[in-house]
Amino acid sequence: HVQLVESGGGSVEAGGSLRLSCAASELLNCMGWFRQAPGKEREGVAAVDRDGSKTYGDSVKGRFTIAKDSANNRLYLQMNSLKPEDTAVYYCAAPRALRGGYCQTESFVSIDWGQGTQVTVS
Repeated sequence: HVQLVESGGGSVEAGGSLRLSCAASELLNCMGWFRQAPGKEREGVAAVDRDGSKTYGDSVKGRFTIAKDSANNRLYLQMNSLKPEDTAVYYCAAPRALRGGYCQTESFVSIDWGQGTQVTVS
């Protein structure tokens, strides 16, 4: 199992920015970020493939950027133009399998999760 520890969450006003970080025991070929708001299901936010290809959920396209530092086994999520609806616990995710072989959050299976980091936008 991949060990994941998120950091960087906090409270910010609408329009502000935050950068989340995930320290991983290893980076798999495909890694991603999910989030879960109170009373809602966990949803995929972004994924990055081994060649650097990135995919994003529709609600964050153009505002969030996923990046990885393979040398240091770190995954990042830069979040700009934050909105109150972005309020959620954000989770780093390492899928041990991909449905169809596609690196996108919808395809993640057998996922190792971090403990999550709270992001609150007011």
